Amino acid sequence: MDNYILDTNLFFNMEAGLGMGDKTEEVIINMTQTIIKANKKGAGFFMPPRIVDEFLSFFENKEQSFLKKYLSTVTIKSPDVRKTNLGGEVFYRLIEDIRRRSYRGLAVAEEEIIRAGRLMMGKVGLNKVEFEKTIGSVVKTFRDRYRQATRFGFLDSLADLDLIMLACDLNGFLVSSDVGVIKWGRVFGVKEMPVSVFAARLSSF
Repeated sequence: MDNYILDTNLFFNMEAGLGMGDKTEEVIINMTQTIIKANKKGAGFFMPPRIVDEFLSFFENKEQSFLKKYLSTVTIKSPDVRKTNLGGEVFYRLIEDIRRRSYRGLAVAEEEIIRAGRLMMGKVGLNKVEFEKTIGSVVKTFRDRYRQATRFGFLDSLADLDLIMLACDLNGFLVSSDVGVIKWGRVFGVKEMPVSVFAARLSSF
């Protein structure tokens, strides 16, 4: 049977197409029941430790029974990066992508600094509250634009890389709604399964 490497967003992105509930707790409970059935038929479900930590970080009370039951149905495993060989093309594409994103981030920063300067022209002697109110919209816009320029569609955490490397390690299906994870999973050559297709596969167990 197949192995499936699960990303955190499956349980929180209700628009991804998993179709197991309208709230996270409901999704986790239904997923747990489905995985129990699938395990009996030989299917394997995996999460790297960093993804488990990310998953649990969304819950104030990490000792809730439905969380423990879910985690008891999946295998928590780190990728064995010492045995995984990657082609040089992966690194060339990674460095080139980082370079492009760095330039885009710099361009966004320059544009927003200019906008902030124009906004503050003629406004002398503002107190702290007035200054923060005036400049606040620029800061917010800059953060949003910078994040879009540098992080969207990219591997921006070791947890994301763990998902891909574990899929390589196990020759399993990467299941995620994260654009960056899917994009770079393709660069690394791993198998993938769209969330809606994964939902259909689960319904067959």
